Amino acid sequence: MKVAFATQDLKRVDAHFGWAKNIAIYEVGPEGHHFIEAIEFDGDLKEDGNEDKLAPKIDAIKDCTILYVAAIGGSGAARVVANNIHPMKVSQPEEISDLIGKLEVVLQGNPPPWLRKVMSKGQERTFDFDE
Repeated sequence: MKVAFATQDLKRVDAHFGWAKNIAIYEVGPEGHHFIEAIEFDGDLKEDGNEDKLAPKIDAIKDCTILYVAAIGGSGAARVVANNIHPMKVSQPEEISDLIGKLEVVLQGNPPPWLRKVMSKGQERTFDFDE
């Protein structure tokens, strides 16, 4: 699954979603991970109430299942969730590599229901009533 990280330095989750200078995207699974791309944003990113700055970010992460952020505003969170992306807030700046490592460990075990749900993003839902 693709996971996005709001970051200023491409090493840590240390950015508010709307203010993030970069979004780093990784493919993460129980067997490992690999870097896909870093998307850089410019312009006046700190302007509160400027909803236009969110559209390119939402578009950039539309095929991701999880978004790690230091913070996210209400309308940004609503737009992320509306695109079936699960926002995850970190309480303090954390290394992207550490977050990926923790996620890999969870994926190797029995992921919680919310994570199983987001992992099924883009897959056709099937119901087997014989089970």
